[in-house]
Amino acid sequence: MKILKLLLTAALGIPLLLLLVLWVRPPDLLRVGANYSAKIVCSNVFLAGRDPDEVLRTDVQAPGIALLRLMRVSVDRERHVVRAALLGFIGDGLAVARPGTGCTVVPDGNLDFAAHDMATAPQPAPVPAAAPQQPPTATPPQNSPPQSPTNELWPDGTIVDTTATLDHLLADDALAGPGVRAIVVVHHGRIIGERYAAGFSAGTPLLGWSMTKSVVAGLVGLLIKEGTLSLEQTGPWPAQSGDDRARIRIADLLAMSSGLRFNESYGNVSDVTRMLYLEPDMAAFARAQPLLHPPGEFWSYSSGTANILSRIVQDAAGARGAAYPRKMLFDPLGMTSATLETDESGTLVGSSYMYATARDWARYGQFLLQQGVWQGREMLPSGYVAMMASPVAASHDQYGHGLVWLDREPGDKIPADCFWMEGHDGQSVAIIPSRSTVVVRLGLTPDSDNYRPQPLVTAVLDALEP
Repeated sequence: MKILKLLLTAALGIPLLLLLVLWVRPPDLLRVGANYSAKIVCSNVFLAGRDPDEVLRTDVQAPGIALLRLMRVSVDRERHVVRAALLGFIGDGLAVARPGTGCTVVPDGNLDFAAHDMATAPQPAPVPAAAPQQPPTATPPQNSPPQSPTNELWPDGTIVDTTATLDHLLADDALAGPGVRAIVVVHHGRIIGERYAAGFSAGTPLLGWSMTKSVVAGLVGLLIKEGTLSLEQTGPWPAQSGDDRARIRIADLLAMSSGLRFNESYGNVSDVTRMLYLEPDMAAFARAQPLLHPPGEFWSYSSGTANILSRIVQDAAGARGAAYPRKMLFDPLGMTSATLETDESGTLVGSSYMYATARDWARYGQFLLQQGVWQGREMLPSGYVAMMASPVAASHDQYGHGLVWLDREPGDKIPADCFWMEGHDGQSVAIIPSRSTVVVRLGLTPDSDNYRPQPLVTAVLDALEP
């Protein structure tokens, strides 16, 4: 009997002891999951006006990561704070929404930073606490043909009507891909087709993930045009004996050829997940990585690189700081929904965290298609976009010198001058200058679905006049 009691005590006590240990000192993997959950819910609630339970269910848990299925979140709308934890008490995930800079992960749990002077922060419309107003275009039900934006004035005041052929193509679920949330097609500077999934609309800001990197390249170009930066200058690197990182140029960073070590794998605690969900100062973390290759000679995709560039942009922008993207890029282009979020240190998270409506992502794509000229004003240096889209040889010609993808594969019928903004979970903007066409496709489509947007873009181009 005593042995039975001991066994029962152990059976109950060991799990309780394990839970206590996890609560007091959660492993980094649980902290990553909790901060990720808090961040995704925070941005979608306070930027996109979505329901937190629906975001937790569809955006965080539905993709199938077992750990995330056990996350629970709480939203304090008055303080603009979101907390997340495994089973509701393990992990201490924390994110806070601030005016103008969206939501920020707070890995050290210190909310005092939110009260700091925000004089240099961009100040768009107040963060919504409820769903945004419906846009002029009605949102079609999921799996139904998209309706034509017959009264949409974009971007030059032209009234646009779509064709039945294009409507049919965008309604094709095989072309649109699983988890599609928005598609926008621009031809000769006008919207000619749209599709939105149920619950999403032309007014819903959507996360671009790594498409944000291509926006950072544009910000660098603006500062080069101003004369504040140059491609050949080096960044501020820590002085270390025998370290060649002082030779890393802005051009090397834009080409993902810094030579710095950076593990971009997801699903565990790697450099990229640690940077995004455990580090208060992401750029400092990325700058501190060891140099593995001579600068400019080895290509390696790195989200850390984009955050180093983000810090360089802010430092060069001076007093404009985190407001620089809105004042110098988003406002001139009419991207009223765009928000580039910051980390706890105040650095723009140029690797991953820009929210904008599909139409505003299309505006930026059109800006690049027009070689950095908008309404007759040359905003980027002459030849800068061509440089961005020129292949980096060490990437086997799959990546450009300006944080864009080329993705040229045998059998693709897309024109050779096409280049792409691409992001996690199926985000893409195809820019095809020779056809004056931009195709935006946004959604929640994990890599395991094996979706590629190239067939959609090919079908759209085939349907348009050459």
